[in-house]
Amino acid sequence: MEGWELALLALARGEGGTALAGQARGAHAPGDLDAAFARCAAVTKEHSRTFYTATRLLPAEKRRAVRALYAFCRVADDIVDEPGEEREARLRQWGQAGTGAAPAGDDPVLQAWAATRDAYGIPAHFAGQLVDALADDLGHRGYDTFDELARYCYGVASTVGLMSMRIIGWSGDPSLYAIRLGVAMQLTNILRDVAEDWRNGRVYLPREDLERFGVTDDQIGAGRVDDRWRALMQFQVARARRLYTGARPGVGLLHRDGRLAVTAALELYSRILDEIERRDYDVFTGRASVPGWRRVALLPLVAWRAYRAKPPKGAEA
Repeated sequence: MEGWELALLALARGEGGTALAGQARGAHAPGDLDAAFARCAAVTKEHSRTFYTATRLLPAEKRRAVRALYAFCRVADDIVDEPGEEREARLRQWGQAGTGAAPAGDDPVLQAWAATRDAYGIPAHFAGQLVDALADDLGHRGYDTFDELARYCYGVASTVGLMSMRIIGWSGDPSLYAIRLGVAMQLTNILRDVAEDWRNGRVYLPREDLERFGVTDDQIGAGRVDDRWRALMQFQVARARRLYTGARPGVGLLHRDGRLAVTAALELYSRILDEIERRDYDVFTGRASVPGWRRVALLPLVAWRAYRAKPPKGAEA
């Protein structure tokens, strides 16, 4: 286990708590919240086809709960992209409602998320860490090292996995695997969205890696793909793949009815890396995405890996 992983595990435990505080209880939200949960499903479908497809493989109650979680996080992310100087205040208000420190009011996403959070005993500090990471990104100054970038990825992505596993249920301790998967998926986002992030005044790739491969901000701004850029991207793609591989054993610790959905998310999202390679690492002239036919073709592999998933050696079954 690397140093950054130990540091992020400590964050997952929260202040004076443990990473496994409050396992999924499987409670049902009130029926009068159907419209609120339907709104969350629409938000999920609009913003992430991959995640929406993966959640279709969950049982109905867990499916709508995970979509409520996604919608809560999606709205928080959208606030970051709003114009004006009130973004941080709006984000903090959203976070206060999301952690239960303020009432949900009449917002359907907050209502569905509050019901989900309470039903499954999801620790509030995860939503707080998510909002903190997004708020810090408002004054984005970049990251010197991968350890720093991993901390950001934990805040905006691993926390989502740690909350999701409370909904899915588990045995043993899948926290490290959830952390790795979140960092892998966010790093994949970063590699795919280099051009868009540049237009928004952001460069997420660690400065130590840019310097190592001789890639400058000017080159990123110009969208120039050369041997230096390819070498940098090859290095990052390999790093992301190692993280996906390191996350995969955690599927065997999840409840069986959630393994297929998590495996689908892992396998589908990791295939974005294949698309980046097919484009010869040109992430400037188009957005790498997995074609629909390839998603369908992956389903047998997804089903096989989910069925064959076993707890890692030394873990509780």
